[in-house]
Amino acid sequence: MKRVALLVQYDGSRYSGWQKQKNANTVQEILEKALFKIANHVIRTFAAGRTDAGVHASGQVVHFDIDCVIPGYRYSDVLNSLLPSTIRILESVEVKDDWHACYSVIYRHYRYVINNSKLPNVFISNWSWHRYQKVLDEVLMLNASQSMHGEHDFFAFQKSGSNRPNSITKIKNIDIRRVEDLIFIDIKATGFLYGMVRLIVGQLVLVGEKKISPEKLTDRWVNKKKKDVKESAPAKGLCFVNAVYDENVFNKVNKNDFFPVFLIRGYS
Repeated sequence: MKRVALLVQYDGSRYSGWQKQKNANTVQEILEKALFKIANHVIRTFAAGRTDAGVHASGQVVHFDIDCVIPGYRYSDVLNSLLPSTIRILESVEVKDDWHACYSVIYRHYRYVINNSKLPNVFISNWSWHRYQKVLDEVLMLNASQSMHGEHDFFAFQKSGSNRPNSITKIKNIDIRRVEDLIFIDIKATGFLYGMVRLIVGQLVLVGEKKISPEKLTDRWVNKKKKDVKESAPAKGLCFVNAVYDENVFNKVNKNDFFPVFLIRGYS
């Protein structure tokens, strides 16, 4: 029996999220069906993060245990021959038996993309939120986000339906930058609550449009005013970029492989 780790990309537009569900088309279900064809029995998979319906992943990490003669590095090619084009395995490696895709993570990185152009763009419409009503003040948004750094209770940014025992997590960093008409919001944290990133982005957009002040935003989450946090950004602009571990698990890819650049000058 060996443990194999996968670095997975998927376009979440056609899927009801990562996790298997009844009467729903999910990435986990499609991947496990492909593994069944290889092993001829059910193989359970475990992911670094559970993306919601419509959310993408450029560097999702998954592991599974399998008793098969195929070497670990070959699973990427074998699985890609069985998977739809919307799910790609970038790399596969054999890992130690006690390594876990979810529990061994130091932090996770999500990115949200906002298209702040007046006109829509069909080439990025499935991977960004076209928020065009006002020109967003990304500097004001960045300043408003800085108080979220560190370990806090983010109850206000947790959608109903979560089974977590508490809403405390640690945000490592939030970075917001504009490249022409695109605004990139990068959030790195040890863990994310259900719907957390999309709720944070929704509030930051209100700040960027000067509908609420940075102080109002801080008051909402610090004092757990969940009823005031109503705006949630749409799923299609959100991407699970990657998960970071103590040691590099994958060696064939670099950071530029994780996320589409959109061929925009000045982006790096």
